[in-house]
Amino acid sequence: MNKKLLKEVKNSFKHTFKTKPLMVFSPGRINLIGEHTDYNDGFVFPAAINKGIALAIQKTKKNVSTVYALNKEETYEFSLQSVAPLQNGGWRNYILGVVSEIQKREIELSNFNIVFAGNIPSGAGLSSSAALENSVVYGLNKLFKLGISKEEMILISQKAEHNYAGVKCGIMDQYASMFGVKNSALLLDCRTVKSKLYKLNFNDYKLLLINTNVKHDLSESAYNDRREVCEKVSKKLNVKALRDATIQDLNTIKADITEEDYQKALYIIEENQRVTSFSKAIKADDIQELGALLYQSHNGLSTQFKVSCKELDFLVDKTKNNSNILGARMMGGGFGGCTINLILKSEIKSFKKEIAKAFKKEFGTNCSIYNVKLSNGTQKIK
Repeated sequence: MNKKLLKEVKNSFKHTFKTKPLMVFSPGRINLIGEHTDYNDGFVFPAAINKGIALAIQKTKKNVSTVYALNKEETYEFSLQSVAPLQNGGWRNYILGVVSEIQKREIELSNFNIVFAGNIPSGAGLSSSAALENSVVYGLNKLFKLGISKEEMILISQKAEHNYAGVKCGIMDQYASMFGVKNSALLLDCRTVKSKLYKLNFNDYKLLLINTNVKHDLSESAYNDRREVCEKVSKKLNVKALRDATIQDLNTIKADITEEDYQKALYIIEENQRVTSFSKAIKADDIQELGALLYQSHNGLSTQFKVSCKELDFLVDKTKNNSNILGARMMGGGFGGCTINLILKSEIKSFKKEIAKAFKKEFGTNCSIYNVKLSNGTQKIK
């Protein structure tokens, strides 16, 4: 958690609204393994990180609510009586979506003021949208004493993303951001929305994120398209979700679906198995196996599920002949964003220079490299 960020947001609020706010911090997340499995009722392995959204909130007597996005220096005023999605609304739609989903539960809100800012790199696949949604619902809940449980809050955040941002996301991002625990990852069953905590110790290794700094236009439409394919195959298999299918089941309908759809469904089934294997490898302290599973996951995402891109593939390929890196894969929805790498701590400095140089030579643009710490979830800041 960044104290400087919190201070800036708090000071901006006091300066703008001349009153003392309630402060909330909501983290972004990484996902160790289990990509696109969440909306298939499957298993994922996320963790909250020490980058996120700082939000200041307080009641107002005005007849409108006002939100100031500090990073963008943009202000938005709206009436609680006429909340609706905005075309190309960007960050505004996440906030409006949360307000709308609370109102749908017949909970009455009064007007409020918000200032927020974040240090999650945009488009990095670290779930800045879930962090923002969670910070708003958590802040409103505390401010107005609404009595909404954390379990309900994440469903409100998820529905805001579905209905106002148009992304039919699973529950992973909101869950990890809300329930994260320091130095730990959560093995989350996306059907029961229950998780098991795994304390992480990579010994001499560390997680390193490399951001391609690209976001290809395909991302949102392709995400919804992949979801449709998974639902279509599940229906054909007569199961609730691909989480319930085995490879043997899938093979019984292989002749009835396209090869592309077969491979996408196969990837989901195999990725769920990899998540389970990953949790066993953590328990066994088998760090080599963790790395191998990361590479297998990336290969599936790139060649079967087809959500990678040349920049992500380049970064992963560049690690394969480096004995100091045990594994790497793309992380997030795809078509840009970050790779996650398991690297020997002592070699981080030299690898950063080497990969930055290689990426610049290949694409003519810079990649960004981040160390992240695993942190606690959404919380009120004293």
